[in-house]
Amino acid sequence: MILLADLDFSLPLTNPVIIFSLVLFIILFAPILLSKIKVPHIIGLILAGVLVGPYALNLLKRDSSIVLFGTVGLLYIMFLAGLEIDITEFKKNRKKIVVFGLITFILPLVFGTLASYYILQYNWLSSILLASMFSTHTLVSYPITGKYGVSRNRAVALAVGGTMITDILALLILAVISGMTKSDVTSTFWITLGVSTIVFVGIVFFIFPIIIRWFFKRYDDSVSQYIFVLAIVFLASFLAEAAGIEAIIGAFFAGLVLNNFIPHSSPLMNRIGFVGNALFIPFFLIGVGMLVNFNVLFHGWGALRVAGVIVTVAIATKFLAAWFTQKAFKLLPDEGKMIFGLSTSHAAATLAIILVGYNIIIGETPGGEPIRLLDEDILNGTILLILISCAISSFVVEKASANLALEEEKESEIQVDSGEKILITLAYPDTVTEMVDIGLMMKPAKNNVPVYALTIISDDENNDTSQVSGKKMMEKAINQAAATENTIIPLMRYDMNISNAIIYTIKEQNITDVIIGLHKDANQKNFLGTIAENILSKSNETIFIYKSLQPFNTLNRILVVIPPEAEKEPGFLHWFSRLMTIAKTGGLSFQFFASEATLEQLKEYMLNSPNPVPSTYNVFTNWEDFLILSRELKPNDLFVIVSSRKGHISYDDKQEKLPYYLSRYFVHNSFIIIYPKQKESDISDEDKLHHDSSLLDTLSENLQVVNKAGDYITRIFKKKNQ
Repeated sequence: MILLADLDFSLPLTNPVIIFSLVLFIILFAPILLSKIKVPHIIGLILAGVLVGPYALNLLKRDSSIVLFGTVGLLYIMFLAGLEIDITEFKKNRKKIVVFGLITFILPLVFGTLASYYILQYNWLSSILLASMFSTHTLVSYPITGKYGVSRNRAVALAVGGTMITDILALLILAVISGMTKSDVTSTFWITLGVSTIVFVGIVFFIFPIIIRWFFKRYDDSVSQYIFVLAIVFLASFLAEAAGIEAIIGAFFAGLVLNNFIPHSSPLMNRIGFVGNALFIPFFLIGVGMLVNFNVLFHGWGALRVAGVIVTVAIATKFLAAWFTQKAFKLLPDEGKMIFGLSTSHAAATLAIILVGYNIIIGETPGGEPIRLLDEDILNGTILLILISCAISSFVVEKASANLALEEEKESEIQVDSGEKILITLAYPDTVTEMVDIGLMMKPAKNNVPVYALTIISDDENNDTSQVSGKKMMEKAINQAAATENTIIPLMRYDMNISNAIIYTIKEQNITDVIIGLHKDANQKNFLGTIAENILSKSNETIFIYKSLQPFNTLNRILVVIPPEAEKEPGFLHWFSRLMTIAKTGGLSFQFFASEATLEQLKEYMLNSPNPVPSTYNVFTNWEDFLILSRELKPNDLFVIVSSRKGHISYDDKQEKLPYYLSRYFVHNSFIIIYPKQKESDISDEDKLHHDSSLLDTLSENLQVVNKAGDYITRIFKKKNQ
């Protein structure tokens, strides 16, 4: 039994339980307390680190555990930056990213070198190394953009991309200068660095995706997936270090690779963001604060002069780079502030450069004291720079994020309520997750389109099993939606006829999109099933019939085949917008097969879209050659077939062969069959005449049956009377 007197309360604390408890309470209360005075939570954590660190109250020592969790937190920030970034926006702005990256590297390097040489009187080698530190920046304030939901803004993409460029160049300067002091910068050095970097990039961008897709296809356990993602991130970070570049580059590249496999509105993304923001990133920020030593202010005017020059040059040049980028590319003022805020904070790479330079001995004084490439005044000034730059960064990013989020909110309020509603029908317990995922992916981001989930319970005396199964499916659907921070509206209906229950729900709730899973016994003779066929015949809304064979996040592309004259249907633009939303959420590209007229409409809509999806267009009109598409379809493609109800404009008799083709030649692909919204008035006169004559024939047959029944009953009564 451990008594209170046996516990060690000497400072700094050594008991791991007390240390971890203290850190957790700091993570909990520091943001809460400082938010009362409008101080960003990131600054609250850094200041808390200063307070409990070795240079203030000395409650905690910056030992290996703090360093370990802090390193994890830094890599986590870079990983999230790559994971959350909008790849389409990133590619679209790649030229701007390169320009900003070079500007935010060159300006601090040039002005920093001149200031260090002429004002601080350091030699050229020390001045260049110190100036390369000014060029770097750490995305300390990046989590703030996620809190306000603006992490996919183009300004954030510019800042994140610029971070990669400037940090790589600065660390390259560090490697060269470090090698020069050891006299080992030869052609072999450059060849080794180049080859190792190429190998590293090849492994991460070409081998990692194969492993990731294989794992996600076979394992859907939430814990296993999260651990696997972390393992990939830290393996990439290790490979980066082994290649001779910084680990943060590996973490960022891992985020870019995983970006295509982890949808932004998925349970896994929610878990990744939650754990990082709750634990690892706060540990990193507290660790940064523990580095700050206010005693440097009392080391004489020399230390203050060095600190003043470092802080002024570093922040001023980052401001100039952001201002020039904003003006050059005509960005919004708040976007310019966002770029400045994210790029002005110095921490990880800055500290790495300074510590390496501090540990390089280039000679000795007459008294035997070592002469360092970067002296103690620079080290102390850099620590002060970390605190001031992180404070400025947090305040600026907090303000810019709030303004950008408010602007986006105003734009969404201007949009008129479309009246769209999505209904997910739940039939099988093992397909609930896939059905909910596709339903939520159809819902546009930051849109209040309601999503309903429907289970139907058999309305008979022995319905206990059906009722229990229905409730379990609904609970699973609600939990799946909650894991993505979304909500679905549960609907439970008692009915003997499943198709009628769905049809009445569509009418009562004014549903515009219905998602139905393909039934398990589908074959070429009974492909859609009686339920789906009844719904199609009695409802004109957009119907999606979905068959999932692999997780959606393992797909690469959407291959869409469209019948001729589909652009004339009233629901053409609607289903196209739904597919656009799915493609953007899943990071997928399009390959369209349609007539020339239809392709022209698609190109026009895509061109006018604010965020177009990468697409290829192929002329395809003869549905008798449908099997040609099997050669175009790849294992990780989603096959989308746009069909039509019988008798409408884009209907073709050859579509009747779809069940045969799909059940025989496309059994290994996930697919969606879309029946667009169509109106009764769209039926041609010839088809109406055929429909009316068929109806008359049916009525005639029914009347004959009734007449025969009447004659039979009449004969019975006659016999009785006789």
